[in-house]
Amino acid sequence: MVNSEGARRREQRRGPVLRRHGQMQQGTTDQHLLDTRGTADWVHEDPFRVLRIQSEFVEGFGALAELPPAISVFGSARTQRDSPEYEAAVAIGRGLVEAGFAVITGGGPGAMEAANKGAMEAGGVSVGLGIELPFEQGINPYVNLGVDFRYFFVRKTMFVKYASGFVVLPGGLGTLDELFEALTLVQTKKVTRFPIVLFGSAYWSGLVRWIEETLVAEGKVSAHDLQLFHLTDDVEEAIGLVTKEAGA
Repeated sequence: MVNSEGARRREQRRGPVLRRHGQMQQGTTDQHLLDTRGTADWVHEDPFRVLRIQSEFVEGFGALAELPPAISVFGSARTQRDSPEYEAAVAIGRGLVEAGFAVITGGGPGAMEAANKGAMEAGGVSVGLGIELPFEQGINPYVNLGVDFRYFFVRKTMFVKYASGFVVLPGGLGTLDELFEALTLVQTKKVTRFPIVLFGSAYWSGLVRWIEETLVAEGKVSAHDLQLFHLTDDVEEAIGLVTKEAGA
């Protein structure tokens, strides 16, 4: 039978964390905090990352809490300025502001820049939520309220929390990521009254057809889930659909 003294020597409690046997560490939490002779490795460890993640949420919530009703607009960073897609995104950004909404994008170039440009030129709130990437991207010059994030999942929370709907222009993996996250949140009723508009039938019709002919046909999703989004080529219709359902 192990006495209480022996048991204490075999376990170590640090707040909610219990360590036993080979997982026990030398010293105390205060000692590690105050010991200036140690390495700086702790700033790269998970407990410190939690604080950094927390600070990103606090900064994002603080910056965006007083936004008027807003719509998030997604699309490719590679959309060229002389393309019809760019012009459509400018018109969408402008139209959303005229309908009484702020515009939120990822803050980058391409379709994001275009939507921000339309919003700013219309005198509205033009938001850019940037992300730290291996290649330098930066916040485009048409953003008048910008926040840069380290973590995608924090940024994605802001896109959904402070938007009343999505307009999704042709884009790549990041755009698809945001689209399917939004669809999942609506399908599972994590968010309600959240319209999603796909702009550009030539671009999105293949994906929609695959959802119908594969996902629905094989019972992976319900046919009712096709009603979670709208598909259009008309700028005014896109703005009407997303703002009518979202409400100003």
